[in-house]
Amino acid sequence: MSEQGDAILSTDRDFVDLALAEVAGVMPGARLLARLDEAGWDSAVLLYAFPDTFWELAARWHAHPPIFIRHLNPVQASRPLPEGPNAVHALRATALDELAELMDPTLPFSIQTRILTDVDYGAYDVNNALSQALEATTGAPLDVRNPQQVLSVVIARYQGKVTGFLGLSPAAYNLSDWAGGKRRFAREKGQISRAEFKLLEALEVFGVPLPSRGVALDLGAAPGGWTRILRQKEQYVTAVDPAGLDPRLEADPDVRHKQMTAEEYLAGEPDQFDLIVNDMRMDARDSARLMVAYAPQLYRDGRALMTLKLPEENRENVIDHTFNILREAYEIVGARQLFHNRSEITVYLKRGR
Repeated sequence: MSEQGDAILSTDRDFVDLALAEVAGVMPGARLLARLDEAGWDSAVLLYAFPDTFWELAARWHAHPPIFIRHLNPVQASRPLPEGPNAVHALRATALDELAELMDPTLPFSIQTRILTDVDYGAYDVNNALSQALEATTGAPLDVRNPQQVLSVVIARYQGKVTGFLGLSPAAYNLSDWAGGKRRFAREKGQISRAEFKLLEALEVFGVPLPSRGVALDLGAAPGGWTRILRQKEQYVTAVDPAGLDPRLEADPDVRHKQMTAEEYLAGEPDQFDLIVNDMRMDARDSARLMVAYAPQLYRDGRALMTLKLPEENRENVIDHTFNILREAYEIVGARQLFHNRSEITVYLKRGR
């Protein structure tokens, strides 16, 4: 059985230092016990012991999400696992013996399994065995699409042994509905660029309200991935970029392409918008200054989404400086290092009053 405050946190491998700083900032006595991810894994998975309960940290981050921690779950039980299919049986027994009594039988649940080391069974095998056993034992309904409680299972090599870590929590306390924060979207036939996933994830994570037939401004739009997503959301789009757009967008009567720089467009007394988006490849501070200059072009209840490209060094100072610039004209509603971000974070803004 694990300590009361044990938890597993996930973050991008390139931002571990900033994730560790986030934990230390809200819970100074937290101890990093181990990194559970192995070479080739695309996320860093951190096993922590907290001086207080997992729930204190989870509640705080539920109200004010961190930037760099994508996902967290408690560890309420752990055990070394035997080899072969007996490992799944052992996980099933642990779930029934130590976690079934914690489940609310009236709430839908799901199992989320991550396997971080080489074993001869898969996540589906674990999910299937545990969900059947817990559904039969507790009466709680299985709902993998909209669970209200999640049993998280992480299988990793710890202290030289393949170990299973299990924890039950409200889905809302895990920061992400997706195991490890890995939000994946299906590639569409008409997709223009991978960058579309960034906007889709941002709209979902931040819950950005888009008005019916609203007007949006896409800065640095080419080749048009974000413009395509905004058109799917029934927004009229002004796309600003000196480069060309995808021919399908150029032919769309509800897309107005301004083939110029963002600075040139701003100088020409542009329209006002419900939403401004910015995924331009420029220094984060310069991009923030540009967004501040564009703030008067937002309606009073307008919103903005932008990515901040971060350098390899001095990133905390760059973020702090950039946020201070943005606060001249905006309220920073949220900032996250999303699964589809790379060396960047996404920031959600509301025009300041």
